[in-house]
Amino acid sequence: MPRETISNIDTPKLISKIHNWGKELGFQQLGFSGIDLSDAERNLHNWLAKGFHGDMEWMASHGTKRSRPKELIPDTYSIISVRMEYLPNEEFDPTLILNHPEMAYISRYALGRDYHKMMRNKLQKLAKHITQHIGDFGYRVFVDSAPVLEKPIAVKAGLGWVGKHTNILNREAGSWFFLGEIYLDLELPTSEPVEEHCGDCTACIDVCPTAAIIAPYKLDARRCISYLTIEHKGSIPKEFRTAIGNRIYGCDDCQLICPWNRFAKTTTEQDFQARHQLDQTHLLTLFAWNEETFLKNMEGSAIRRIGFERWQRNLAIALGNAPTSEAIFQALTDKLNSASELVTEHIHWSLLQHQKKSTTEK
Repeated sequence: MPRETISNIDTPKLISKIHNWGKELGFQQLGFSGIDLSDAERNLHNWLAKGFHGDMEWMASHGTKRSRPKELIPDTYSIISVRMEYLPNEEFDPTLILNHPEMAYISRYALGRDYHKMMRNKLQKLAKHITQHIGDFGYRVFVDSAPVLEKPIAVKAGLGWVGKHTNILNREAGSWFFLGEIYLDLELPTSEPVEEHCGDCTACIDVCPTAAIIAPYKLDARRCISYLTIEHKGSIPKEFRTAIGNRIYGCDDCQLICPWNRFAKTTTEQDFQARHQLDQTHLLTLFAWNEETFLKNMEGSAIRRIGFERWQRNLAIALGNAPTSEAIFQALTDKLNSASELVTEHIHWSLLQHQKKSTTEK
């Protein structure tokens, strides 16, 4: 049973205060979800059974804890779901970078500081506000840090609907936002889910460079550029390398094309603004970094977790897709002397691409 103290709480007043505290902490929206995720559990199991998760063993390793909140945190009765917008202010339209193949494209969410710690701190502060109002209660905060089905929870909390690209969409904010949760041992009224508004639109499906969205609401992660450049640890399949283009960390194509993102607002959080000019940097500049420079510049960044080797691997592919130049050819060749076996393989592929281009041009 939920905590007995809930009977002594003015619930409508508490809900109103939680919304106000959330806004004060910088969350653009929050809602309340129950813990019945049985539909999402079936969808997850079907997705895993088809192997669409690729190397992401962690998606299956926790059994039903991901879809049954009480198995993860006993005595969970309600979940607070929040969203925080992250789209940075930029001098250039992101699509301009994609159309300049000698430039590096990095997913918008990773241009600034890592969001995990900052959002967790804000959620802890929100929980502290609740404690000060009602007394001690049981809770845990999560920001992409445990087996939590954050998207289905966000839908149940009324933050948006699942778009055909499998991201959460909001009519007033598009999809450029992070999600976070607080599991509570309080039973609070749930929010009203919103209707879906994708209609007949298939823009995200049509634009995907690797056809990773195999059907509406179905993503084969093994084909997704975000998965390939971030989660995948080994050699990137050759069939996808050309399609990756200049995307060296993640991919935003399905969000950039989405009509609902015309309503997206830029973030007010300074931490999410681009650092080290990562929103407008030449591939050769980044490829020239040594490991020490990479670790220093990526301190506090989500990009740091992929490590220097995968960073170089991704850049090698992008340089193979860039227009042929003596500078690029020389940079790739020079790196062969110090690159790992994994990176060397991708450099050889890239050099071959430039040789083919040179032959064609002649």
